[in-house]
Amino acid sequence: MALLTNAVKGTLDLLPADSGKMQYIEAAAREIAENYGFLEMRTPVFEHTELFQRSVGETTDVVQKEMYTFSDKGGRSVTLRPEGTAGAARAFLEHGLFNDPLPQKIYYLTSCYRYEKPQAGRLREFHQFGVECFGAGEPAADAEIIALAHALFQYLGVENLTLELNSIGCPTCRRRFQEALKAYFTERADALCDTCRGRLERNPMRILDCKSPVCSALAADAPKILDYLCDDCRAHFDAVGRYLRAMGIDFTVNPAIVRGLDYYTRTVFEFVSGEIGAQGTVCGGGRYDGLLEELGGKPMPACGFGLGLERLRLLMEAQNAAFPEAKRCDLFVASMGEAASYRAAALCEALRGEGLAAQFDTVGRGLKAQMKYADKLGAAYTVVLGDAELESGEAALKNMRSGETQTLSLDDFAGAFQAILLRDALGQIDTELTEADAAAVLGGLQN
Repeated sequence: MALLTNAVKGTLDLLPADSGKMQYIEAAAREIAENYGFLEMRTPVFEHTELFQRSVGETTDVVQKEMYTFSDKGGRSVTLRPEGTAGAARAFLEHGLFNDPLPQKIYYLTSCYRYEKPQAGRLREFHQFGVECFGAGEPAADAEIIALAHALFQYLGVENLTLELNSIGCPTCRRRFQEALKAYFTERADALCDTCRGRLERNPMRILDCKSPVCSALAADAPKILDYLCDDCRAHFDAVGRYLRAMGIDFTVNPAIVRGLDYYTRTVFEFVSGEIGAQGTVCGGGRYDGLLEELGGKPMPACGFGLGLERLRLLMEAQNAAFPEAKRCDLFVASMGEAASYRAAALCEALRGEGLAAQFDTVGRGLKAQMKYADKLGAAYTVVLGDAELESGEAALKNMRSGETQTLSLDDFAGAFQAILLRDALGQIDTELTEADAAAVLGGLQN
């Protein structure tokens, strides 16, 4: 029988064999973010379309080509979020977080949606780890968010990343730069792609981000934003670099970085890898001091970044990075007969209540098949319950690695088994521990 349907193009099923990898990355992101004083925010998966039109920018590819926009049953235009910053900024304003002590430092782990050509590291539904710092305008805030991303990559063991840094200035100095760009590209308009000819009037900076080989070649000789920075923007950019050097974080200045969203000002940066194909940017962000005012709030500085989780996992796999092993089955309880099956269920539930991973047969296998299944699970120990074990109140616990067995009382099984696992963990098989000590220490290890 043929499948009813397949996954929608550009989406990805995360199967059990890989979900542990993503959980590991997400847990690391949470830990690092909270070490830096960032707390989690969760926003809706869809927003009013005008939020993204005003924040991301109507001249960007995201708004013009890539957003999933539709009318709901009330006739309102809503859009699945293409990125995380706009929703976080909207929530910051709507709930008055600007009245709380500043800066407000938040992070999120969220899904995003863009209609674009699927390829390695680029999906139509993807997931982001992002941070936003609202209310801090000093260069130290820019450096801190960069340091947070750098710390995450170090924690995960990611290698061979290059941090590229640029400034796109404030509206004042960027206006002069836009005029110089327009003059430069106007003389070469016939060579531009159709999309960039449209950008020439609306936002010539977008041409610098074009992936067309011809436009990229023209952009290489275009005026550089760093030559047009005002004194304040130059001082800010130089200070960010000094902070990064003080933190021991290497970087290169890349005047070609403009980022793909219109809300950026001053600092922009990317962590780039050459090991995952054309989509080499793993993390990108910067400063967006005008965004909150654009959304109806009072002027307030802000900065942050977004990091693609699928792209990061792809890079870690390419580098053979170490992922933790999936939680294994501590004990499989095999059973023979109805009464033994009930006792196996009760025993497993008691062990699970102590924080252990225990399983028993739920599909009616014979004993031999149960033991084969336990082996496939990678169970550390097994025990077999039958009429004889129920009558004697004792059962033989088997170490599946060494083959050794020992007899345990069923009435006191959980405590005795915890002590055995603890001795295994400590590598002290002969150490005598009371069951209370074992439970206390094992609980500490698990926590």
